[in-house]
Amino acid sequence: MEELDGEPAVTVIPGVNSKKNQMCFDWGPGEMLVCETSFSKKEKSEMVPSCPFIYIIRKDVDVYSQILRKLFNESHGIFLGLQRIDEELTGKSRKSQLVRVSKNYRSVIRACMEEMHQVAIAAKDPASGRQFSSQVSILSAMELIWNLCEILFIEVAPAGHLLLHLLDWVRLHVCEVDSLSADVLGSENPSNHDSFWNLSLGGMMSHGWSLPYTFATNPHLESLLKIMLGDEATLLEQKELLSNWYHFLVTRLLYSNPTVKPIDLHYYAQSSLDLFLGGESSPEPLDNILLAAFEFDIHQVIKECSIALSNWWFVAHLTDLLDHCKLLQSHNLYFGSNMREFLLLEYASGLFAHPSLWQLGVDYFDYCPKLGRVSLELHIERIPLNTEQKALKVLRICEQRQMTEQVRSICKILAMKAVRNNRLGSALSWSIRAKDAAFATLVSDRFLRDYCERGCFSDLDLIDNLGPAMMLSDRLTFLGKYREFHRMYGEKRFADAACLLLSLMTSRIAPRSFWMTLLTDALPLLEQKQVIFSAEQTYELMRCLEDLTSRRPVRGESDIQQLQDEDIETTKVEMLRLALARNLARAIIREGSLEGS
Repeated sequence: MEELDGEPAVTVIPGVNSKKNQMCFDWGPGEMLVCETSFSKKEKSEMVPSCPFIYIIRKDVDVYSQILRKLFNESHGIFLGLQRIDEELTGKSRKSQLVRVSKNYRSVIRACMEEMHQVAIAAKDPASGRQFSSQVSILSAMELIWNLCEILFIEVAPAGHLLLHLLDWVRLHVCEVDSLSADVLGSENPSNHDSFWNLSLGGMMSHGWSLPYTFATNPHLESLLKIMLGDEATLLEQKELLSNWYHFLVTRLLYSNPTVKPIDLHYYAQSSLDLFLGGESSPEPLDNILLAAFEFDIHQVIKECSIALSNWWFVAHLTDLLDHCKLLQSHNLYFGSNMREFLLLEYASGLFAHPSLWQLGVDYFDYCPKLGRVSLELHIERIPLNTEQKALKVLRICEQRQMTEQVRSICKILAMKAVRNNRLGSALSWSIRAKDAAFATLVSDRFLRDYCERGCFSDLDLIDNLGPAMMLSDRLTFLGKYREFHRMYGEKRFADAACLLLSLMTSRIAPRSFWMTLLTDALPLLEQKQVIFSAEQTYELMRCLEDLTSRRPVRGESDIQQLQDEDIETTKVEMLRLALARNLARAIIREGSLEGS
């Protein structure tokens, strides 16, 4: 069983009085809606005025930062490259590739940090400047932690080389000596500069500079010599020249135990922290993270970072890298996933809250073997399909992954939108793509109704090229075949058109409500000089007409419009009966003449 954390921190929403009124909320995939209700906590029966606003609470606000979006985009490519590293690589070749990947991640962090720093300097609004400066501090801490993890867990430097790596780590992240050096060396007489000995002490403690022997008679010499001999008391006296406790730790190791073994680091780290703070202050979250790293407690590092940092980017990518280093194989969570997958799922879920970064989240879900596909299916259904271009993008992603149900769902949504906008061609296309017979029938009915009202078809190119798709539903088949009848008629292939029209009625594929239209379409063929319908075919048409008229519902009282419509229908029936009778007589005479000859 995993160790459970304490109670989560309370988030205060400005303008909401949760102590006075009851709250109403609704969870979403990446955010929560919160508002006050009209019910007081003290007197529940009393209705009191409440806050008129609905608040949106987001858990991953960093995805909306323009600069941090570059971090997410750049690291996405590095992440994909890491997943493709050949598992067969072993030894130094694999280790060198993993170290290179780690350095690439750090370079992306540093580039974003430098850009954020420039934005903070250029900010005209003090509040914005402070916000950007805070982000710079967070990014700096992230790179500091990552660099240390790279040294201890990925490069795994042995005794002797370890201190050299730690010195580089301190030099990279502690720049006070470098700035002081430029100030002193830029003066006319550096040795007489007020900060010269501070620079010498700082240089020794940060960079391992050698003793300035030409000043051997200087009163500072004793302090310098004691530091070189590893005297901790003297080193602590110069604490103001050291930026922090880990700066003190590396300096202490440099002069007291330069060949320190990795296994002994945790002792020196803890004692350096205690000595440097001296009980005057408590460790900061960053201190706890670094201390856990020096103790080689990877899981504690990840846990502390998850609590301290404002998003999942850092822990997700660091954990993934450490997992590729085979350092997390034994740590599974109790709810069905391992730590790497859990953190990647959380990070990808946060990306799906953004209108464009969701595309990056798809790849992260792809590389979560246990729960990634299920999570992707749940999240992709919640993407707002604002434009057809975006819908096609989502659809392509689903089709590439054989997500059949999601493809059908998206196509149905788009088909419904098209129907509401009276774009019947687009609606039919989406329903065919979804292989939804019921909706294809509905759209086909709309096409036929539209034809009855306007006398012509819209989207002829689509209907003319239905191909095998017309077999999706009977109504769609009828629509395609009925359009084929019109095309034959237009090409003056009257005999073929007559056979097709008759087959549509006798096969019962045509909706009964459309029979009168089909019979009306037969009128011009019945009135042709040449006999088109045979006697047998004419009998079939007569039978269809009688079947249609005999089953008409008996109406009660009707208004004027209904009476007019009934008169029109009666006129059509009479015209059809007359045309059919004439055609039957002509067909019988023609067929009798042919038999006699």
